[in-house]
Amino acid sequence: MTATQKTNLRIAAAHAFMIFFLILILIPFVMVISASFRQGNFAPSRLLPDKVSLDHWKFVLGIPYQEVVNPATGQTRVVKAEIPPLWWFWNSIKISLMSSAGIIFLSGTSAYAFARLRFKFRSPTLSALLILQMFPMVLSLVAFYVILDFTGQYVKWLGLNTQTGLIMIYLGGISNYIWMIKGYFETIPPSMEESARIDGASQFQTFVRILLPISLPIFAVVFILSFISYMSEYPVASVV
Repeated sequence: MTATQKTNLRIAAAHAFMIFFLILILIPFVMVISASFRQGNFAPSRLLPDKVSLDHWKFVLGIPYQEVVNPATGQTRVVKAEIPPLWWFWNSIKISLMSSAGIIFLSGTSAYAFARLRFKFRSPTLSALLILQMFPMVLSLVAFYVILDFTGQYVKWLGLNTQTGLIMIYLGGISNYIWMIKGYFETIPPSMEESARIDGASQFQTFVRILLPISLPIFAVVFILSFISYMSEYPVASVV
């Protein structure tokens, strides 16, 4: 077997593996889409539904539809969601976007301070952040509940069952992102900022006009990771 044949064989094997892997991923997705077009709430016995129905989609969108109660008599009833699930989905997106934007601002400014400034208790604070990120947020559920219950007595929009209170809880999980952005900042040569300061730029200007544009990739990564984690987070949101 020649070298070209070996290369073609490896490429074909890699393509076959990727196709198999994609099929494993797509089958559950196709089953979910298929289930959304069937009638009833039972698991389908086949991949394609026997009869296509838009009842589930109408329920999600808050559109009233007729549901057959008794097939023998043809009795029907009007079904409409009191709160459309699409509204729940929008709330999740809104809270995740606002929390991720806050994470970007807080973790970015904090990481700059740890990466470029020298101040008292800098190393112990970094170590404390490293230790804090070892514990999941679920362990603090009782503390979150007590804090929001107390603050809600004086500031209503920061109490329980408020979106602002939930966002504030989410903003507390910035320790991991501070370490990520700090590590990226430390890969950027400080000489670039020093040159800007020689030309008369302030520390704020060097941060905004030099460091931030270069650091857009890590900010994008942090935003995506935080958005995904908050979209899929359930325990804290269900309690708070």
